[in-house]
Amino acid sequence: MPTTGTCHLHAGYVFGVGKNMLNRLDDDQYAYRRKINHYYPFWKFLVKNLTQTQMIKFLKLKWFNTHARPSFTMKDQLLDWMDSLPCFMEWKVSQMEFSGYKTVQPIELIWRDALEVVKQLFSDPIFANHMTYTPHVINVRNQREYGDYMSADMAWRIQDHLPVGVTQVPIILGSDKTHVMRITGGLEMHPVFITISNIDLEVRSKATLRAWRCIAYMPIANILQVRLWHKCMDLVLANLKAAALDGCFMPDPSRYIHYVFTPLIAHVCDLPEASMIAAVVDPWDLDKFQKAAKAVNLSGVHMPYWHDWIYTCPSVFLAGEILHTCFNFFADHPLKWIKEAVGAYELDSRYIVQHKWVGTHHFAKGITQVKQMTGREYRDIQRTIVASIAGAASPQFVHAIHAIVEFIYLAQNPVHSPETLQSMEQTLSDFHSFKGAIIEAEARKGKKGIKEDFFIPKLELLQSFKGTVQRLGTLMQFSADMMEHLLITHYFMEQCVRILNHQEAMEIFNLYALLTSCGAPLVNAMCAEEDEVATTNPVLSWVSQVLPGEVKSVHGPRPVHNHFLKGILSRDAQTAFQVNVTPDYRSLSPTEIFAKYALPDFDCMLADFITRSSTSSGKHTRWNPRYGRYQAWNKFRLQLHSAFQQHVIMPSRVVQAYPPSNNFPLGNCDTVLIDAMGINGKMMSYVGQVRLIFQPTVRRSSNLELPSYLSDPLLYVQFFRFVSCPDDHPKLAMWTVERAYRQDENGNRHREGGVIQVTDVTHAVELIPVHGEAVAKGVSSATCLESYDCFFLNNFADKESYHTFSTEFV
Repeated sequence: MPTTGTCHLHAGYVFGVGKNMLNRLDDDQYAYRRKINHYYPFWKFLVKNLTQTQMIKFLKLKWFNTHARPSFTMKDQLLDWMDSLPCFMEWKVSQMEFSGYKTVQPIELIWRDALEVVKQLFSDPIFANHMTYTPHVINVRNQREYGDYMSADMAWRIQDHLPVGVTQVPIILGSDKTHVMRITGGLEMHPVFITISNIDLEVRSKATLRAWRCIAYMPIANILQVRLWHKCMDLVLANLKAAALDGCFMPDPSRYIHYVFTPLIAHVCDLPEASMIAAVVDPWDLDKFQKAAKAVNLSGVHMPYWHDWIYTCPSVFLAGEILHTCFNFFADHPLKWIKEAVGAYELDSRYIVQHKWVGTHHFAKGITQVKQMTGREYRDIQRTIVASIAGAASPQFVHAIHAIVEFIYLAQNPVHSPETLQSMEQTLSDFHSFKGAIIEAEARKGKKGIKEDFFIPKLELLQSFKGTVQRLGTLMQFSADMMEHLLITHYFMEQCVRILNHQEAMEIFNLYALLTSCGAPLVNAMCAEEDEVATTNPVLSWVSQVLPGEVKSVHGPRPVHNHFLKGILSRDAQTAFQVNVTPDYRSLSPTEIFAKYALPDFDCMLADFITRSSTSSGKHTRWNPRYGRYQAWNKFRLQLHSAFQQHVIMPSRVVQAYPPSNNFPLGNCDTVLIDAMGINGKMMSYVGQVRLIFQPTVRRSSNLELPSYLSDPLLYVQFFRFVSCPDDHPKLAMWTVERAYRQDENGNRHREGGVIQVTDVTHAVELIPVHGEAVAKGVSSATCLESYDCFFLNNFADKESYHTFSTEFV
């Protein structure tokens, strides 16, 4: 895959060496004391382990009757000491007033200077290996690649207008009008967050990695709410806007000083808040100015916070984002159309009987009666919605739904090209071509009955996605999912200013004390790009390199378990497999396998596999499968690299192969995609259901050595054959498979099975039964894969599967 790139030659110059965030702690007034006690003024274990309630209990222990007490006698004294910790960005409270309008209670804004927050983010050494400073253009196979902001058009255009050597620090704001606190007196607030686009998307997308910081808690007032919001934002962002105009100097994580400008590139929010920010919400009539504003459909906010922010326009920075524009649109509109067209009972039945996959949500009671869902649940519904409604709605209706779901999947690509952007446009065009089927099914309804129009603001926003990607980069960097997660961890409480200062100061101090106490440098050394990335936690990556023994003290998301290090690798080393060291069954005979797993031809299929393998490899064995013993497992794990970014390791998928039981009378067995040599000597793709995971064993006293093709786990699978491709049914655009059968000498039909190596598996795949007009009676989630013969190969199982079946699979 030929890849070429160009960096902007006039960006990212270095103007000297300064101090990063942790180095600045050495300037603290108590730094000299920490040369003796790195955790001064605390005991190390108190800093790391005790909450305020636990401190009280600790101080009351009888153990202190015979041992020396700590130097503090109550928790409040300890909290006072916390105030002495260096805090670079202290929170403050400001009263907001409007001349001519009085309030019973003062309107108070809790905030901190956004520029100081940005300086800390830009100089935080934990992000040293996850920063980009220069606009660039990447071409893969002669196609432009759009990833983060620095790879998009706007970064290059802004850089052309800046002085030579300047570094852009692109600002991303985020807010949500969810109220985070309601106490006596009706006080309500909601937070505003900030991050910088220099930090890699993989890090910014994790709420616990501190790449997003809260900069304000916005007050709620009953009058002039929109003006109040913009006035508060103007105060918080004043210095940041000045830096966007005139620039300022900032050290980066490696202490190199940059001359930076801070353009606003995105404000992540929902549609109503975006209208408020753009100052085009429904106005109120307070005075002549408001009446004049109403005449031109303005909100009466004559000075929105962004009006004096250079290079800023709401048509650009209010970019469409995935959570509200895609997932909420799907829930509010297409999902309701489907319920009307298919019927609630039939739709629920199709979800209830779906096979249960490990790691995905199974809707045991259906989807129509759920009162409230998260974005994750809407994603799980989207995974199977197209295949589930096939046969229950008209082909044109299914095509319209398929098009909108495909658009949503394409919009989530972490990397785009002109080809994928063209595909996005085409799928949206397909939806509009077939949306008439929704009207014909009388599925679009409002409060007054059936509607025959598609005046839906979020649907209109979808048309802007291509331009947004070209200007700003992939839409995934602006997902409001992050705001939802951050709202869980940021809240207002009594004495919130003091507590917020403590919280951030302690986080920084803990890392500083850990590094200095072990003699580690405060600069995170730049590392060459790793071949494989299994963690996006920069603190964990840093500590694991310099202090591997202290990894357990690091909080935050743990790394993806990398099975490529010690697992079983496929022939091309692109897939890793793992089974537990201890098998679920240590020693089974062929007769026991036949009885336990209901596989009467197991020994014959294994003998056939040995014959084929020994012929192709030239390695023969004296081991007799009829008299051998086998260990068996109920599941194995399969791990792949990301289809979008080959250096990123994806979480492993569990593939089950449980024998029949009371809960699963026919077994609980998942399906996989297999690449194996066909009879024509070419590699062929098959779909198979894994019925048994096993490995031959040899007694320790025996000197018999098994050949390589018997040394790794083997699978007994039952095959499916492809009966149609997406082009055969373009309105559904899915592969269709059916069970393969063979006839014995008596004319009886049996499922066609065979033994393969585990390394022949390339993907875990999901099959959805072809139900036709209605779900068959007596089918459940435990039996759906056994009760049907014809299935859809679900290319929407996840974003990685969608990419594979759209671009690579033939």
